[in-house]
Amino acid sequence: MMFTELNASGYNYNSIFYNAEFEDVLSKIITCYNLMRTDNVSLTNDENAIRDVLLINYLKDNPTRKKIKLTDYLFDREVPEDRSLGRTDIKIQTLNTFQDTSAYYIIECKRLDATNPNGTTGLNAKYIENGICRFASTSYSTHYKTNGMIGFVVEELDINKNVSSINNLLLTNFSKASTTQDLQYRKIVTDFDFSYCSCHNVTKDSVVLYHLMFDYSKQIQ
Repeated sequence: MMFTELNASGYNYNSIFYNAEFEDVLSKIITCYNLMRTDNVSLTNDENAIRDVLLINYLKDNPTRKKIKLTDYLFDREVPEDRSLGRTDIKIQTLNTFQDTSAYYIIECKRLDATNPNGTTGLNAKYIENGICRFASTSYSTHYKTNGMIGFVVEELDINKNVSSINNLLLTNFSKASTTQDLQYRKIVTDFDFSYCSCHNVTKDSVVLYHLMFDYSKQIQ
């Protein structure tokens, strides 16, 4: 599958170009999230444990991959970056990876809760410090100028309000994130309301980050 872009004209930030291939992958990750909710999967309040259930039981499950047409992609966890010090939560290899080994996507996963959402010691701050900033600092590579993050919501909260808190922290405390567009809603699938995009300057490039907020608050045991 070739990399394609969608012109963002008509949006508030029309300098952004959206990655159609990555949006297709994200739509299928959202499908797996919905399956987890339908299956009422019990989860522990642990970032790696939640990621592993999503990854191993759904994204790497062959019957599921075939059912949702995800077989053009390979998902791996905890993979060291070849040319930096980063270690990715989820690495997504595409058909293009066979021709160019740097042609892959990265998704970073972070827990989010209702504690100290506007503070520099809460999980929102860690979402930025140990997530967004790793992309802005080139700890993670960005071959397609596009990568993603998933926020695992582990307590009941107003997700849109929490995103506003993340944006406020980006503005007031995290200039090193080099944010040129804060998190803004981006519709990927019609029945999922919590997908966003942000944009960050990385060296001479502009990198788009997609953000999916997955509400697991009722499944945490």
